[in-house]
Amino acid sequence: MNILRRLVGPVGLLMATALLSGCGVVNKFFDTEKDEEAEPKILVKFDSKLQIKKVWSTKVGGASDYLLVGLRPVGDGNLMYAASQDGKVLAMDPDTGNPRWRTDLEVELSAGPGVNEGFVAVASKDGEVILLNAATGEEQWRKFVGGEVLAHPLIDDDTVIVQTIDNRLLALARVDGKQRWEMEQTMPLLSMRGTASPLMVGSLIIAGFDNGRLAAVNLETGDIEWDSMLALATGRSDLERLSDIDGAIAVVGQDVYATGYQGRLASIAVESGQVLWSREISSYVGVATDWNSVYTALDDGEVIALKRSNGVEIWRNDDLLRRDPTLPVPFNTAVVVGDFEGYLHFFSGLSGEPVARVRFGRDAITGYPVVMGNRLYVQSDNGRVSAYEVVQNRPTQSAPDISEESDDSGSDVNSVADDS
Repeated sequence: MNILRRLVGPVGLLMATALLSGCGVVNKFFDTEKDEEAEPKILVKFDSKLQIKKVWSTKVGGASDYLLVGLRPVGDGNLMYAASQDGKVLAMDPDTGNPRWRTDLEVELSAGPGVNEGFVAVASKDGEVILLNAATGEEQWRKFVGGEVLAHPLIDDDTVIVQTIDNRLLALARVDGKQRWEMEQTMPLLSMRGTASPLMVGSLIIAGFDNGRLAAVNLETGDIEWDSMLALATGRSDLERLSDIDGAIAVVGQDVYATGYQGRLASIAVESGQVLWSREISSYVGVATDWNSVYTALDDGEVIALKRSNGVEIWRNDDLLRRDPTLPVPFNTAVVVGDFEGYLHFFSGLSGEPVARVRFGRDAITGYPVVMGNRLYVQSDNGRVSAYEVVQNRPTQSAPDISEESDDSGSDVNSVADDS
């Protein structure tokens, strides 16, 4: 059950256990008489139209042994950077995957990397933020921020922005890690495990919080310029009142796009916080955009696309129901989604029809894919990173059922090879 494995808060797993053993609220999410409906949807054959080539693959570090860490690769236009839960940070040539440098920080990492201004920032499970030189991997400083970090650190000019899982946003001096300011939002009794990574738009930091609010914070002072309620807490139980903004936030020009769990997806003006349009949509993966569309995955796994200008639905696809899909990411003419069994699914950006499927490995993909140039970079929970590209449009050909797995590690789109 997705909802239960994501629950955190002062009551933690005790709440989840109580819900499982009870017969009230939990039945809204789980019905033992409908086991078939509760199972992940089985993947089926379809006519493949894109040829996806695996360009390279490399191992960053060990597998993640606790749930939903915020680790995914990132690029700065020159190099790709990735981190593993067991403390390894790697800088790679984006064309070949060859390492430029590797460092072992000897801590359990929970978020990152974030990169900008020639520096790389990661965060640990125990609440340490660590800044590295992007060219050499040399550690610059470590700073304890008092709480676990699952959001990617944000580096802007002379400041490092960090958001903790207890709804605090902190600004640290890039030169030495000294705290400049701290902003705190109210924390609900129960929340989902995860934190939306803040974004910078001009002099504003756009951040989402576990109380359902999206806020614009002044970079220099930490003052809130505006905030907007995306997910209003309703219901009588703490579970029904979950209203987190944990997924990716997107910005196009002067418009911000965000969504909350049990809330709405909205387009908001950066300057004023005015809601331009909104739709009742519940998601914990957030939103991704291109110039025309907004993409998200609903909390049940259904993938949808909306018009960026007005929020009108363009298409929806239910192939990934209950398969824990990642954020759908635009890539080439497709939208790419990872799932809990290590598959990468490619859907047409125009129609939502499946156009390709490859298997990255047998471990879950919980961090969403990253696009840099004409390459797609993916990190699975076992600490492996691979790069893919679209070779060409190809004649119609059948993609396999999930049952037709192969041990061949070839890069052809019709292979469901294990890349581990």
